[in-house]
Amino acid sequence: MAATDLAKIKRLILLGRYRFTRKAELERLRDGLLHTDVLEAIISASEIKKILRSTSLLRAGRREKLYIIEGFTFDGLLIYTKGVIRKEFGQETLYILVSAKRST
Repeated sequence: MAATDLAKIKRLILLGRYRFTRKAELERLRDGLLHTDVLEAIISASEIKKILRSTSLLRAGRREKLYIIEGFTFDGLLIYTKGVIRKEFGQETLYILVSAKRST
């Protein structure tokens, strides 16, 4: 199942159906990373590291899958990302929640 989810996430990126949250943008900037660095890391990932169930009170009644993905940029930098897939205008969209933590 996780392999199917990863393929879906990669397709959403290739189709341009992704959004960075405000927090993800701040973390990306703090770490000195470009949007392309984050996207490259997700595209190059070979697996989803972990899948959690969202416990956000804002999502009461519908728990989302939170995908934890670590991947390398094309320059070899390891980046840790989190994201969820949500419906936006009737289409699935990947929301990148924590986009730019350099993996340690």
